[in-house]
Amino acid sequence: MILVTGGAGYIGSHYVLHERQRGNAVLALDNLALGHREAVLDAQLLVGEVSDPAVLDAVFSSFRIGAVVHFAAFASVPESVTHPERYYRNNVAAVVELLEGMRRHGVNKIVFSSSCATYGDPQYIPMDEAHPQAPVSPYGESKRICERMLQAYDSAYGFRFASLRYFNASGADPQARIGESHDPETHLIPIVLQVAAQRRPHVTIYGDDYDTPDGTCIRDYVHVDDLALAHGLALDRLRAGGDSCFLNLGSEIGHSVRDVIETCAVITRRPISTTSGPRRPGDPPRLVASASKARSELGWSPRHTELADIVGTAWRWEENRRY
Repeated sequence: MILVTGGAGYIGSHYVLHERQRGNAVLALDNLALGHREAVLDAQLLVGEVSDPAVLDAVFSSFRIGAVVHFAAFASVPESVTHPERYYRNNVAAVVELLEGMRRHGVNKIVFSSSCATYGDPQYIPMDEAHPQAPVSPYGESKRICERMLQAYDSAYGFRFASLRYFNASGADPQARIGESHDPETHLIPIVLQVAAQRRPHVTIYGDDYDTPDGTCIRDYVHVDDLALAHGLALDRLRAGGDSCFLNLGSEIGHSVRDVIETCAVITRRPISTTSGPRRPGDPPRLVASASKARSELGWSPRHTELADIVGTAWRWEENRRY
């Protein structure tokens, strides 16, 4: 059985669904602070804290857990700047407890949800795994610290891990069964679609004077289903005896903020009202992945490569959201 921490969250719930569709037994563990009970389809959900040793001991004692896939984390860069203690407590200290719980019960395989935020400002584009890591936010630093912990547990205790550094997770289940639902929402595509759905008055473009073709930031959007697929392949690799690894996950295609807004307008056939705002601290002009290592080591490649496809799945969810 696979223990999926944060399994009721955005990416975690899509991974749970992916593994269930592969016929694998899954247990989702989530405190529901940010996740949604309704997002866990066809799998058992246990409500509890990853940071609680008693909860972890009960899970590992009651279920035959063979591996862990860890998604439970806070992921807002601006919030991490204003409330860093939340990120070091939830994203770092909780991982210490998780790894120790695994060690007590003889579980030594983990797929870790990491981030391109560990790199900080890009020194070159596209960014590969050899890019220097210099996080500019407590969120990025929390992920970097966890990666170092994983290396230490590998060296000391024989743990095997795959740390997957996402670029911009986006989209939703193509059948609109589950999708993205944050409060407050911070991701661009759902914000724009909420404007189209008349759930908010406008989308703010934070900076329109960057050194990019249209002056707005460029990001690499990777579909959440493709992220789920990569986690499954990474776990397969570890189970087959593969070494620990760090892998980027991205589409390798950059789209500007204006590209996203225009694509959303086309898909929804609705006007998108915009307003201009100042640049946000820590927002680099471009973030685009090199995912060649994930292709070569996992046999992974994104299936949703068109921005219109990604937006289309997100819009179907927005029109039919269940939570």
